[in-house]
Amino acid sequence: MKRGFYAVMAAEFFSSLADNALLLVAIALLAEISAPGWMTPMLRQVFIISYIVLAAFVGAFADSFPKGKVMFMTNSVKIFGCSLFFFGVHPLLAYSLVGFGAAAYSPAKYGIITEMIPPEKLVTANGWIEGLTVTSIILGTVTGGALVNATVSAFLLERVFPFLNSPSIAALLVVAFIYVLAALFNLRIPDTGARYEKQPKNPLTLFSSFYRSFTILWKDKLGQISLAVTTLCWGAGATLQFIVLKWAETSLHLTLDKAALLQGVFAIGITFGAVGAARFVSLRKALSIMFLGVVMGLVVMIMTLVSSIWIAYPLLILIGALAGFFIVPMNALLQHRGHVLLSAGHSIAVQNFNENISILTMLSVYGLMIMLDLDIHTIIIIFGLFVMSTMLMVMRWQTVNQKKYNSLSLLQRQDVHHSP
Repeated sequence: MKRGFYAVMAAEFFSSLADNALLLVAIALLAEISAPGWMTPMLRQVFIISYIVLAAFVGAFADSFPKGKVMFMTNSVKIFGCSLFFFGVHPLLAYSLVGFGAAAYSPAKYGIITEMIPPEKLVTANGWIEGLTVTSIILGTVTGGALVNATVSAFLLERVFPFLNSPSIAALLVVAFIYVLAALFNLRIPDTGARYEKQPKNPLTLFSSFYRSFTILWKDKLGQISLAVTTLCWGAGATLQFIVLKWAETSLHLTLDKAALLQGVFAIGITFGAVGAARFVSLRKALSIMFLGVVMGLVVMIMTLVSSIWIAYPLLILIGALAGFFIVPMNALLQHRGHVLLSAGHSIAVQNFNENISILTMLSVYGLMIMLDLDIHTIIIIFGLFVMSTMLMVMRWQTVNQKKYNSLSLLQRQDVHHSP
């Protein structure tokens, strides 16, 4: 890998770590101001909505400047959003601005990989990026939890920031420092030399361009398959996090803080799977491992039979490993097709739009099932069957595409053979 790629990884690691740590601090701040309980999950919603609302714009923005410069600018937006907490701005508004920066950051982060790394190494590069991102999520959650811990807060106020009298402000200063560290690595990212045609500034033109990119990627025979799989996987992964919490409470009789650790176990499994995919799966073989999505849906349903924490650990690691192993090659394939058909920034913007629509939709359906008071085991069975059936449909879709492609290739060869 080129040296600049390691700067991208470091910048992504610290920026993502700060995002996840800030979420925990924002939750603590909501508790401090006695905000209603429904505002806590809203923090994640306002963060995700930025990806959807800005989808038509962030791709063009990412392709208007060198990607390293875009990452620096958008990380600076995150720092500004973090700084709003210091001035008493409502946590929902401040964190939504951080989501704004994250939405604009993402196309540049993934786009620069396709500019910097040759196609044959894309799966490896994505394996490292995804593994590092999951690691940053785990450590970010741990860091955020530690920052709002009473013992750690007391240490920060006594030894690190004796001039402060607010535990939340001390925690925010630590998070801001992590964002600054990410910005320093952003400055180390080299200019790849990739340049794109001048991007439009008119909003209507940008919407039209985004829609055109959206349809091009969904009509492409390889793009549509990889986009369908990644869209399903991100929505399923986000929903599974909440399912694990409820399952741990009901079946394993764990308190919320201990149940949250199971999410880390699941994330560790994803890391193993992502690294394994980077090591053993090439871009050409990406479509051959889609069956693992079906296997994952089946294994998820085994959760209904588990009531021991010692069985839960390896089971969640296995589910995470299956998810990581098949999503990384599909993500690499989608990036490659997007880079070929569109541009790095526009293709990632389309991907983010689809994935976050999936997350919002699946979380809403999960919330509805909870409101209807469905048993968690019933929800798990419905979830597992949905993942299995959807992946089987996508595999069938790919088979039909392959047959059409082979038939077209045969006709083209016959035309050439019989031409005068």
